Amino acid sequence: MIYGHFLESAFFGNIEGGVFDEGSPLAYGGDGARNGLRSDVIELCRELGLPVVRWPGGNFTSPYRWEDGVGPRESRPRRLEPAWGSEETNRFGTDEFLAWCAEVGTEPYLAHSCRDVDDAVRWVEYTNYGGDTEYTRQRARNGHPAPYGVKYWGLGNEVYGAGQMGHRSAAAYAADAAEHARFMRAVDPALKFVAVGKTDDRDGWTETVLGAVGNQIDYLSFHLYGATTQLVDGAAEYEAIVAQSLYFEQQIADYSDLVERFAGDRPLALSLDEWNIRHVEPAGWPDPQPSADGGTVARDVDGLPTAPAHRVNRWSPRTLADALFYAGVFHALHRAGGRQVPVAMANTVNLLNANGVIVARPGGAVRAATYHVWDLYQNHLGPVALSADVRSPGRLTAVRQGDECDRRGEFRSYPATVPDLDVSATQTTDGRSLRVAVINRHRDTAIRAALTLDGGRLPARAAVTQLSADEVLATNTLSTPDAVGLRDLGTAELADGDYDFPPHSITLLRFDLS
Repeated sequence: MIYGHFLESAFFGNIEGGVFDEGSPLAYGGDGARNGLRSDVIELCRELGLPVVRWPGGNFTSPYRWEDGVGPRESRPRRLEPAWGSEETNRFGTDEFLAWCAEVGTEPYLAHSCRDVDDAVRWVEYTNYGGDTEYTRQRARNGHPAPYGVKYWGLGNEVYGAGQMGHRSAAAYAADAAEHARFMRAVDPALKFVAVGKTDDRDGWTETVLGAVGNQIDYLSFHLYGATTQLVDGAAEYEAIVAQSLYFEQQIADYSDLVERFAGDRPLALSLDEWNIRHVEPAGWPDPQPSADGGTVARDVDGLPTAPAHRVNRWSPRTLADALFYAGVFHALHRAGGRQVPVAMANTVNLLNANGVIVARPGGAVRAATYHVWDLYQNHLGPVALSADVRSPGRLTAVRQGDECDRRGEFRSYPATVPDLDVSATQTTDGRSLRVAVINRHRDTAIRAALTLDGGRLPARAAVTQLSADEVLATNTLSTPDAVGLRDLGTAELADGDYDFPPHSITLLRFDLS
């Protein structure tokens, strides 16, 4: 579940022009909720495998009215959408999302605003109830007589933020969340709830929320973002990107420890249900526009200010450097798996377009550079995490602490030693295969490492898969779809357990222990 994803309505081609594109020759036709779903996007999602997808947001969650998005599409209201300042067509709603989830084979995670308990109860009634009511009859008229059985439900989104519709104090939110959980579960006792957590917890948000609703929820959410700008020397920015997984790892550990203090007796896990690294640029530049090939349309910025870099470029394509950052975050999540309060779900923002792992344009869809990180870690590693003791060269540098800036407009940072090699070891459930994933963060230098196995000898041969590219800021486009990708390197002989890990790469070694 840590390899999950996220979709947000009314957000930079995530839905309309992304998973949903009515009238496109690449979309399903015919009647029903499948109409308009992009078949090429579905194929890439099936190929990757999506354990869980969160929808409808994000910030979009707080003003969303689910009943606007069900029934005949031509009858659905078009409304002003205050979260992103756009207009929401409501042509993609609950039935479309759940039909899409069924097509790709993923678990849906519906996020409710937690502002109206009756609205939440009726949404669960519509999706999950098996009786004979007006809402279940409406679901049947809309093409799905049987209950959908949606298991995962979010109780609000970033309610602590002043920019959220329904912003309120921890005590007020906790009382609302407890009431929502009680009555939603009365409709379906099998529901799993995600409540709103907060890592910057100087006001005691976590203790207050867990004190009121901790015995009713299954996950407490938290959100983390890194930041990068390509306005500086590419080499320096590469180093800043790949180092930021250390910030994530520290935040995960700190928040896990804090939640453990207040969790009580109920088993509780964390949900990192928003995370990514943001590409930022000066707000004075022309607005970025998506290019037909999958990136951003070229802009003339000569003579324009280069600072401060605060605006997020939602159309900026993902790079190999981003891929190494994501891999570092997965290593951090693996290492946190044995904590008393682990991260048991994570959803990157976003699945496609808007800095996603898939890029969709009218002419087709392409795997972004970061798509291959999910493929490698979800589909090729083992599910059982092992401890790894790593001795590696490294460098002392300033590690960015998220995407927040100080009064001078500079990213906040703290000194830390960043190791060149980052290792995650896993095994299959039967114990017959050992998988060792190694990130070499060094931009220019291959690093030889000796691998040893406590209590036994490693086999002298390993199957090798590698994620790399010629340039550290390489991206994939529709015309160059394989600039960054997984390479099957066959079988390697490891004399004395030694292996040379190439610069700016991720290498997976698979050992047969049978």
